Amino acid sequence: MRGMIALITGATSGIGKATAERFAKEGIDLILCGRRQERLDELQNAFQDQVKVHTLNFDVRNKEKVAQAIASVPSDFKKIDILINNAGNAHGLDPIHTGNTDDWDAMLDINVKGLLYVSKTIIPQMTDRKQGHIINIGSTAGKEVYPNGNVYCASKHAVDAISQGMRIDLNTHNIKVGAINPGMVATEFSEVRFKGDIERADKVYQGFDVLQAADIADIIYFVVSRPYHVNIADLVVMSTAQASSTIINKD
Repeated sequence: MRGMIALITGATSGIGKATAERFAKEGIDLILCGRRQERLDELQNAFQDQVKVHTLNFDVRNKEKVAQAIASVPSDFKKIDILINNAGNAHGLDPIHTGNTDDWDAMLDINVKGLLYVSKTIIPQMTDRKQGHIINIGSTAGKEVYPNGNVYCASKHAVDAISQGMRIDLNTHNIKVGAINPGMVATEFSEVRFKGDIERADKVYQGFDVLQAADIADIIYFVVSRPYHVNIADLVVMSTAQASSTIINKD
């Protein structure tokens, strides 16, 4: 896969960062997107001896900035072979009747609209070439609903539906579309959800052997490295200790 180009959103931490690390090892050139320029700079410095790296600093919620940023990539990065729609967040864990509407807006804007904005800018050059691979990072929350998950679960159910719709609409254009839906992964996810409450966030992952970001990155690489006639359309992955969003075998 050396010489291919992958664009990864949410590349500055968690699954996005781990995927960038794995892709760099495999010789895949990188367009890394995120809101934290200092982290983008660190990643560029870390990978530039292995592959070509270009960074884009923007918020996926801003439709105009998304279009401007992706349009600005240099000519040698224009042919994007792989799109990893990884940017996403959970905000709050409240019952629907006491939920914070700002949290709702953030989840729908990032998890759903942001994914659409980025995809909209990249899909046309894939359809022109009749080649490309899109992977949307969903969640087990897109397969079931758990208490107080309401709007976050709704946003990830939307990702599941969008992935299916993309696969249908892009079928005649020879473009591969798949979704990877992790269960609990030890990233900054819970820290964001609980708005910086590190102690509460850490407790989420205690008492069992939780998935790591590198585990999901390995799976993402496996998916993109299959022969072109093979498309892994939908994949759910949880740790051995996790049976559902609410059933976890903890010590």
